[in-house]
Formats: sequence, C-alpha cells, structure tokens
Amino acid sequence: MIYQTVGSARVEIVDYLRVARRRLWILLGVPLVAAAAAALVVLLGPARYAATSYVAAPALVGGAAAQQYTGTQAAAQFAAAFAAAVTSPQVVDQVSADTGVRAADLRAGLKVTQVGASSQLTVTYTATDRSTVAPVLTATGQRALAFLFASQVGIAESEVTAATDELTTATKAIDEWEKTNKVRQPDRLYQATLQEIATMRQQRLQMQAVGNGRGAAEAEEAIAEGQKRLDGLGPKLPEYQALLAQRDTASGALANARQGLQQARAQSQAADPAQVTSVGAVEPVDRTRALVNLVLPVAGAGLLLAVLLVAVVEQLSRNRAVAAGRGGATGRATPVPAQVASRPARGGSSDDTVVLPALTDRNNRHR
Repeated sequence: MIYQTVGSARVEIVDYLRVARRRLWILLGVPLVAAAAAALVVLLGPARYAATSYVAAPALVGGAAAQQYTGTQAAAQFAAAFAAAVTSPQVVDQVSADTGVRAADLRAGLKVTQVGASSQLTVTYTATDRSTVAPVLTATGQRALAFLFASQVGIAESEVTAATDELTTATKAIDEWEKTNKVRQPDRLYQATLQEIATMRQQRLQMQAVGNGRGAAEAEEAIAEGQKRLDGLGPKLPEYQALLAQRDTASGALANARQGLQQARAQSQAADPAQVTSVGAVEPVDRTRALVNLVLPVAGAGLLLAVLLVAVVEQLSRNRAVAAGRGGATGRATPVPAQVASRPARGGSSDDTVVLPALTDRNNRHR
C-alpha cells in the first residue's frame, strides 16, 4: 500500500533571518534613501528665523469681580481667549495689513503658549524673512489685546449711548405730558395739597373751639378748594407716575452703563501693549530639531515600506518557483514501477501473493 504524506510549511525565525539577509540591500537602502531625502529637504531649505513676544498682564486677570477674567480659572480663560484672538480672522487680517505678510503665513508661523499656570503668555513667530518677525509679533500683540479689551470699551460706550437715549425719551415724555395737562410735577402738588388740607382742618377745629365762625368758614372754603384740586389731580396721577418710573429706570440703567464704561476703560488702559508686551531678539532657527523631527519619522516609514517590499518580492519569487515546477512536471512522462506486494491472504496460506495491476498488464502483453 502506498502512503502519501502531505506536509505543511512552517515559517521559522531562521527563515525570516535568511530572507532578511538575502534582501538586506532593500531593508537598509529604502530607509537610508528616505532619511537622506528628508535631510536634504531640511538642509537645503531656506533659513528660518524666530522670536518670542512675552505678554504679562497681571492687572487683567483676577482681582475685582468686575474684571473680565476672574475666578480660579481666570488665567486659563485669559490664555485661551488670547490664543483664539491671535488666530482669529479679524486679527490676522489686521496684522497682515499692518505688516504685508500673508494671512496663511501668519497662521502657520504664530504659536501661543501659556507659561505654566500663570497669566503670562509667550507668542512665537517663525518665518523665512527675518525682517518681518519682530513687526509681526508687535502688531499681533497690539491687535489681539485691542480685540479683547478695546472692543469692550466700544460696547460699553454704545450701552451708555443707548441708556442716555432712553433717559432723554422718558424725560421728553414727561415734559409733553405736563404741557398737555398744564401742570408741573403733579405728584408733588398732590402731596402739598394733602398737607395743606390737613393744616386747614386743624385750623378749622381751633377756630370753632374759640367761637370764631368767620375763621372757621374761611378754613372750610380752603379745604373745599384743596379737595377740588385733589379731585382734578387724582385721575391723572397714575399716568404721570408711570412716566416717572420709566425715567427712573432709564436713569439707573445709565448709571450702570457709565460704571461699566469706566471699568472697561480701566481694563483697556491696563492692556496697553507698550506696558504689557515685550519682543525678544530675532535668532536663526536651529535645524537640528527639525532634522530629528523629520528624519526619524521618515526613516521609520521607509523601514516599514522596505519590509512590505521584501514581503512582496519574496511572494513573487515563490509564485514563479511554483509555476516553474508545475511546468516541468507536465512536460515529461513519469514511469510507474512495477511492484509486487506480498501479504498473507485471509484464510489462506502464506504463499499467496497479490500482483499489482501494472505487473498483470505486462504479463498479458508477453502472452
């Protein structure tokens, strides 16, 4: 009986090492070429220059509750607001107009960093044109601080203007009411008339007590006259008091708006860029860090690509070898040997033999 054994190929570590040694030029060459190309990009690129602007505004953070940034998160809020202002379209467009640098270059070169957990910030700008670094940092600090604090002054001024207009309108409505009703300050007149009537009633009682009938009669006439005035003022008084309430509300809003304007102006003065910001010296950017940051990742990517390339090359080689082996097998005849297998027959003697079909066919041909 013929037994055919089918084995399964197992890839061992030795096989991997053998493949790596055979394809070593790929595993080393691709990462080296990639790293060299990246190094050439950094070394042959234009020189870059950078400077740092320091923003220290302790008077703008914390302190009075009326300030814009207060509480335990005041410093973080100020840092986040300033960083957002630096890259906002309005500030970037203004700085671009001031310095002539493109908005895209400003966004790519500006970087804001908070110093620890303090309210101090650093603004770094990197560019290929050395002459633009310091002007960009100066303009950025001015425009960003103005965006955060000077705009508050404009808002406060508009609130004061609106409150002033409301107060003027309320006062004008009172004046028109007094002209229409031909009476000034009816509320005070009403109170004075009440007091006068009370005085006349007291005098009438005194006159009656001493038997002065004429004096009592005059007091009675004065009381009637006063009551007549009260009857005329009474229906008009609620409308007038409503107008007074509107004027008082407008007056209170104006006082609050003026207080807010004063506080906004104080913060704007505390955010004076000449006092808050300082620009450092412009220096060339060290290319060592750029080389490390670019070459190492590129070399790693090149190594991964080399491994994938070796795997593809090995697979293609194996496919060609298998195809070549199959073609050789179909091109020539494979002889089948004649075999005789002897084995004891069931229930028979040990001399019984079993002849394979190939042997039987040969005997028949000899006959």
